[in-house]
Amino acid sequence: MENKRPAIILKKAAGHGGHHGGAWKVAYADFVTAMMALFIVLWLMNSSKQVQEAVGGYFKDPTGTSKKVGSNMRGAGENFTLTRDNMPKLKEQLQSAMQQMADFENLKNHIEMTVTSEGLRIELSESASGTFFDTGSTKLKPDGEQLLVTLAQELGGLPNKLSIEGHTDSQPYAPSATYGNWELSADRANTARRVMQASGIRTDQITQVRGFADQHLRKPEAPLDPANRRISLIVQYIVKNSGDGEGAGKDEKSPPVTKPSPGAPKT
Repeated sequence: MENKRPAIILKKAAGHGGHHGGAWKVAYADFVTAMMALFIVLWLMNSSKQVQEAVGGYFKDPTGTSKKVGSNMRGAGENFTLTRDNMPKLKEQLQSAMQQMADFENLKNHIEMTVTSEGLRIELSESASGTFFDTGSTKLKPDGEQLLVTLAQELGGLPNKLSIEGHTDSQPYAPSATYGNWELSADRANTARRVMQASGIRTDQITQVRGFADQHLRKPEAPLDPANRRISLIVQYIVKNSGDGEGAGKDEKSPPVTKPSPGAPKT
């Protein structure tokens, strides 16, 4: 009987569909990009209004050449010039910056911003126990110093000039005192100037430091009310003069002559 050789059948192992290329990398990159965008959106939603405006301003003006607030991250920005038209924008930005302070809720009733013929007037009024300064003293409280630093950082990038005023109530000092309301109001304004110039305000930006004692009471019907004791910051307009181009807004008040005020001692 003839021996038959065994038949050998070779089967080729089935593959996995061949090489897929780099399509998966593209899909993965799209997924990572989408996740990054999601996290950025979530971060912005929980950020302050000031940060949101700054980011929005960048996308509106990436080069920073326009006059839109937010195109410059440093305060109000060097490209932002305070005029009568954009006053509400600056006021809104300052409010947003102050709201980031830890004790803003305790201070907000003592901060008032109004538009006047001079510019934006920011008034920091005192309480009976002292809000920004120690009572009868030129020493700043921590909240007062922090607020002045915040304002300096916001206003330091403006080309506008500033003036600072000090005011007291009508409580007099003793007749024999060599220091009175005139000195106190001027010294408090000068203390505010020093803090602000050390925190972002340019040396040539403050044009006047004025002390008015009790000559411009906030509440004339209540001359001893603590709210009459205050510091006023005026961000002056920049207006166009007919001959010289642009110049700082004019002040309507003249600085007073410093003199002692008679009366009983301060508490």
